[in-house]
Amino acid sequence: MKWSELFTSSVGKKWIMALTGLFLILFLIVHVGLNATIWAMDDGKMFEAGAHFMGNNIIPRILEIGLFVGFILHIVQGLMLELQNRNKRKQGYKVAMGNKGSKWYSRSMGILGSLILIFLVVHLADFWIPNRSNQGWLLGEEISLYDKMYEVFQYEWVVILYIVGCISLAWHLMHGFQSAFRTFGVSNKRYLSILNCIGIGFSVIVPLTFIMMPLSFYFGWV
Repeated sequence: MKWSELFTSSVGKKWIMALTGLFLILFLIVHVGLNATIWAMDDGKMFEAGAHFMGNNIIPRILEIGLFVGFILHIVQGLMLELQNRNKRKQGYKVAMGNKGSKWYSRSMGILGSLILIFLVVHLADFWIPNRSNQGWLLGEEISLYDKMYEVFQYEWVVILYIVGCISLAWHLMHGFQSAFRTFGVSNKRYLSILNCIGIGFSVIVPLTFIMMPLSFYFGWV
């Protein structure tokens, strides 16, 4: 496969989706681990220390650039694949296959991805932009992300939006996790069964943990 085909062919797009998807999964592991320190019952000291390290250390900042590139590639290639699949089959099946052909969330990756994109934009506006625009290396002042979380999650509509976003992420991961490994050629039924179990666990635990964060601030559990 030529390098140009990596971004233009169906196989190339799927490889890009799989590679960026796995990279974003690794990011979710780090992100949920860091954010889970809000439950350390130390008034956010551990969380603030971790957030300060991630925002002021050169390695995480470089990886942050890669993260944004990964997000953009994943979104663009996902939209291109969705449009390509629709153009190939402009007329649906005469008899709807339903879940016999594929799970509903596999057929709804475009919608789920769009909901996640809306959630991501709001999330960046709530936390990343205020944090980066006020960091020590830029203006000499660093905001408290723990206090910011407490402030943002006092609004019921924001909490609901985050819950919807995390549920969308759960269904997106339910298909995307195992699909990435299939793209890389994993076909052994035993391995696929194991990966499917891991994927289901990951798709439930990580989004559920994220959901508990706004709920914990809203109901005063932290």
